[in-house]
Amino acid sequence: MFDTVNVLGVPIAAVDLPEAATRVEDWIRRGDPTYVTVTGVHGVMESQRDRDIKRFHQGAVMCVPDGMPMVWVGKLRGHRSIRRVYGPDLMLEMCRRSMEKGYTHFFFGGKEGVPELLRERLRARFPGLKVVGVHSPPFRPMTEAEEEDLRSRIEALEPDILWVGLSTPKQEAWMAAHLGKLNARVMIGVGAAFDMHAGLLRQAPSWIQTAGLEWFFRLCMEPGRLWKRYATNNPRFIIRIFEQLLGIRKYELKRYSTFEEGPDRVQCKTCSSDRSRRLHRQPPRELSDSKRLLGQRGGHREVEVHEARST
Repeated sequence: MFDTVNVLGVPIAAVDLPEAATRVEDWIRRGDPTYVTVTGVHGVMESQRDRDIKRFHQGAVMCVPDGMPMVWVGKLRGHRSIRRVYGPDLMLEMCRRSMEKGYTHFFFGGKEGVPELLRERLRARFPGLKVVGVHSPPFRPMTEAEEEDLRSRIEALEPDILWVGLSTPKQEAWMAAHLGKLNARVMIGVGAAFDMHAGLLRQAPSWIQTAGLEWFFRLCMEPGRLWKRYATNNPRFIIRIFEQLLGIRKYELKRYSTFEEGPDRVQCKTCSSDRSRRLHRQPPRELSDSKRLLGQRGGHREVEVHEARST
């Protein structure tokens, strides 16, 4: 069990990198499909603008604290052991553990050629790393034929971890929409980690990350793409988090369980291997609509969660 911190209605896990990686290993062994979000100020603020994006975060089995503001809020709430779980670091840690445990990986996302380059560079860093597949999706909603081809590939390859690099909030919507539909044990959305580990995007020095200034470093690297995000998100986050901490504004923290039991659980009709003969999730009737992001639907049923405690 791990505690969570209510950050504007988004359940941020009060964990550090080793604990987050151990949790992922637990879910791999458990074999029930789920997904993890790597969440910072951008994801939290997108959740304020769109109720469905907030549900996608609330439906994750774990939202790790990707940004230092998440860590600072956690510490103010009394979680002294919370540390930043940086998406690129989580990817490297799981690759490191895979050398001993033999976990398999599938890379989904990035521009054409990026997942292939990522595979090459990570294999050079971790000889013997089992990358069973890569796929760079088109910059549009995938057609039914493309979706079916992807499902067939993942069904045959059975990756332990499906890494999703589509950027926030698209990757959260994609994971929520595909929960239980793909034969992967854990999906993890890591955004820019694909470009960083492929050597296409420079990472901020560690002291800049620790100081909470990575946003400024990235702004200097990609001003045309990021200036509007930071100019709007950062001031609004500061105002809203102070309102929440002072009790001026309340944020309800709902959770949408990945592991509920009940009438919305059915045996997957597409599973063929013994390993994948598990109960998959049947999307309930009251789906949240993600068509605006993906051109397809995905969502969760609200249930009581025993996996985490929130403060």
